Amino acid sequence: MDVAPATTGGSTRDTELAPVFETTLADYRSRIDGALEQYLRFAGDCPAQLGEAMRYSTMAGGKRLRPLLVLLACEACGGEVEQAVPAGCALELVHTYSLVHDDLPAMDNDDLRRGRPTSHRVYGEANAILAGDALLTLAFEIMARDVRPAKTAAACCADLAAAAGACGMVGGQVVDIVAQSVDRSGVSAEDVLELLESIHRRKTERLLRCALTIGARIAQADAAIRNSLEEYGKRVGLAFQIADDLLDVTGDVGRMGKDAGKDASHGKLTYPALLGVDASQCKAEQLIQDGCAAIAVLGDRAQVLQSLARFVIERDH
Repeated sequence: MDVAPATTGGSTRDTELAPVFETTLADYRSRIDGALEQYLRFAGDCPAQLGEAMRYSTMAGGKRLRPLLVLLACEACGGEVEQAVPAGCALELVHTYSLVHDDLPAMDNDDLRRGRPTSHRVYGEANAILAGDALLTLAFEIMARDVRPAKTAAACCADLAAAAGACGMVGGQVVDIVAQSVDRSGVSAEDVLELLESIHRRKTERLLRCALTIGARIAQADAAIRNSLEEYGKRVGLAFQIADDLLDVTGDVGRMGKDAGKDASHGKLTYPALLGVDASQCKAEQLIQDGCAAIAVLGDRAQVLQSLARFVIERDH
């Protein structure tokens, strides 16, 4: 991930933090990628094509935002980063499975993902579906087996299942699909905006928030700290989705690694379509400010998480 320096108006303190932020994220991303490589090397009876398809989508790059949040939350709560790597990998596998399935012809019908042809374009629809299924189940195997102690692993599995399931990411995807074909001509702007926010909170925010609470659990943080991180996650997760909506309008395909303008062509609800570009940017900026304030209780240990929050709305991909 090419990470831009974090800024909050160009203060000296932020300028000093930028190299630390960049170095930390590069180091943690390297750890995550190394662990993912190991987890995707199957010594048993995994069919070669299935393993190849799983590796193709997972190791194609990406921001690794969800596993980074797991590691950074664990560290901010005083935990050992290495203990959080398996959980971070599990979050990334769930995220990757969701992208593989979202790209399918029955869903978003995308040809590009992370700068390469989508899984179903390379391996066919059936293999893409099965690769996504296998990534999802591998995530819970890793979480249950490699997170310690067992009580923490169980709590983390429950967090992830709730965030990714019927009332979380999958439920949000269903509502998103339904919303594309619903006649909204007689619906108030306020109600449409409320619907959009409910979709994004389930589709995007829940998994990002889950990453933070899982990192805090691994560090054995108390409920008050977990709640602060949840508040941060709620705001940063929504800001992340607004930034994605904006990039679909203003982004460069070469930098994004996927087609731009797809949301409008599919009739999707987006923040720029409802609020306009400028108002959407203002909303995202306010969410980031509120999110950073929510973890001020962590003191200096919050600095990298706060820098990451700012990167969310400053990124170009």
